[in-house]
Amino acid sequence: MAQDLQVLPPSAGYGIVIGIGGIFALFMLSLTWLQNRYTRFSTHQAEEFNTASRSVKPGLISAGIVSSWTWSATLLTSSTFAYEYGVCGPMWYAATGTLQILLFGLIAIKIKLNAPGAHTMPEIVLSRHGTIAHLTYLYYGLATNMLVGACLVLGGSQVVSALTGMSVYAAIFLIPAVVAAYVIAGGLRSTFIADYTHTVILFVAILVFGFLLNATSDLVGSPSKLYDLLQEASKTMPIARNTGGSYLSFRSVGGLIFACDLFVAGFTTVWLDQAYWQRAIASKPETSVKAYILGGIAWYGIPFGFATVMGLGCAALTGDPRFPTYPNPLSSAQVEAGLSAPATAIALLGKGGAVLMLILLFMAVTSSTSAELIAVSSLLTFDVYKTYYRPNTSSENLVRVSHWAIALYAIVLASFCCILNAVGISLTWVLTVLGVIVGGAALPVGMILLWEPMSTVAAIAAPWIAFVCGLICWFVTAWKRSGGITVATTGDTTNAVAGNLASFGMGFIMAVVFTYLFPKKHVPPTVIVAAVSGIPEASTGPDQDSSSPENGSMNEKEKADAPPNATEVAAPTTNELVEYLNSNNIEPMDPILARKGERIAWIANAIFFFGAVVLVPFTLFGTGYIYSKSFFTGWVVVSFIWIWVSVIICVVYPIVESAGALGDILGGVWKDFKALFGYRKKMTMGSDPA
Repeated sequence: MAQDLQVLPPSAGYGIVIGIGGIFALFMLSLTWLQNRYTRFSTHQAEEFNTASRSVKPGLISAGIVSSWTWSATLLTSSTFAYEYGVCGPMWYAATGTLQILLFGLIAIKIKLNAPGAHTMPEIVLSRHGTIAHLTYLYYGLATNMLVGACLVLGGSQVVSALTGMSVYAAIFLIPAVVAAYVIAGGLRSTFIADYTHTVILFVAILVFGFLLNATSDLVGSPSKLYDLLQEASKTMPIARNTGGSYLSFRSVGGLIFACDLFVAGFTTVWLDQAYWQRAIASKPETSVKAYILGGIAWYGIPFGFATVMGLGCAALTGDPRFPTYPNPLSSAQVEAGLSAPATAIALLGKGGAVLMLILLFMAVTSSTSAELIAVSSLLTFDVYKTYYRPNTSSENLVRVSHWAIALYAIVLASFCCILNAVGISLTWVLTVLGVIVGGAALPVGMILLWEPMSTVAAIAAPWIAFVCGLICWFVTAWKRSGGITVATTGDTTNAVAGNLASFGMGFIMAVVFTYLFPKKHVPPTVIVAAVSGIPEASTGPDQDSSSPENGSMNEKEKADAPPNATEVAAPTTNELVEYLNSNNIEPMDPILARKGERIAWIANAIFFFGAVVLVPFTLFGTGYIYSKSFFTGWVVVSFIWIWVSVIICVVYPIVESAGALGDILGGVWKDFKALFGYRKKMTMGSDPA
């Protein structure tokens, strides 16, 4: 039972979720006020609220990528992966999650080169392939955000409930509510600052656990002792389909299958998640590739280092009397809920470990949830409200709609997570099958930008055919292998991998096949200005009638005769486009820099793929090598060093590159302070009778 791990009272859960969450929300609101007062960026403008004025530097983008990709699943499932499959777990999880980030750098280049004024991914699809394609990818974008949000909120809430006894339903509603408070006030830039702050706290907690297990704890205290304990665990709890049943062997059939599930889920949750498109849109053109490469390198260290400590540590400490479920190992339900890392934390530090783990998870969940909230609000604002309801609207009105969209998504997400919890769905189940449900659109959406021949029929048909094929393979495999279709059988990693690979693979195959069968590319009758040029129809003011002739828009008769997706303004001239882009600080990427960035991205991806995904893992897998003590010690040391590299990229680098902006804010505060002091001094002197 999960209650075996309850070492804190329910008040501790409420204190962390409401208390720390509330304090952090106030902190973020204060930073937003400082930004609006002392910088040129105002959250009252739609460009700043939804795209951070496309001016964020690479260090902060990298920290945002790491924070967005560090879900509760990154910490919990990677540790579960290590606990269930041994030393292969942390590396497989890190490798199958990093490749998609590095590859997304190529998409970031194309966005900056071909769609410098874009706000969302479906906007770009609309500008290239029309309304039906737009609605298709809008659905897949929203579905992905909903499933990602469920992984975050459901996983975090179930752990909070398990450790404190707090109502899981209360946690499910309170976590999005706290995050929504500061996202509504601060917009996308506030999520970057929140991401950075969360990431700092997250790394502090990870380093504490790392030093405890590998250096100071009397339970372990060194990689050598951890090796000995894992040797014992391999005898008492051997892993099926691992070489010798050992935790110290990379050859794990179950681990390889789960890695395939994660590979598909990772592509889906990066390439279809508006949060990553938004980070590419918000970045400076010349540094977008650099940001994604640094973000990928930094993120790799988190599951690799954390799971090596907490997942393997859970197996090593299972036989210790201070382990929370001693003398029994964790139950299958506890493992599925991701409780291996919390169990290790409790064994190492008791109640203090539980508190630190809760804070760590709270930082991971809230930072990623903030990215999902602003992502969904952008989809609802620009791809629903602005595209189909009020194309001609003001910037201020778009911000108001974004506020309501954030609140709506927070409520819907919480309700969805409550339903999942009520029917017995766990974090691991959602992550395992996520690729079946939306994975068919992952590669097609990337191909729309990266593969010029991609046709409209292919863009529309490929995701839906892939979805149907994935469902059929998933259900048939579960029925044939496990004798029925239930939550347990569909969540089995082997059953799920059939559906994941079918959905993911058919999406690519159908995109290629339909492109050659139906090569025509739909070109909308007018330019979807929000996607390619970014020119808003009401850019001259909120009260101006954008349907008037002088605005260049269609009159009522023209609108009535036009197709549904032709209600936008006529295509702007080159001069209009350049003027708008310049006036709104939107810089199209220089083609020479784009080619250079593309080469760098391809080289980085090739090195990573052949080194970290193919050469090292499959060499260790193929040889069936069981780690020696010296090899394992080196493995642990490398994982710990990688964490420090991540700290430099995500904690130190953003401060260095933002020193000028921080100086401006501090200078503005000092000027205000001196002005206020001088005013009070004058008032005092003026009231002096002398």
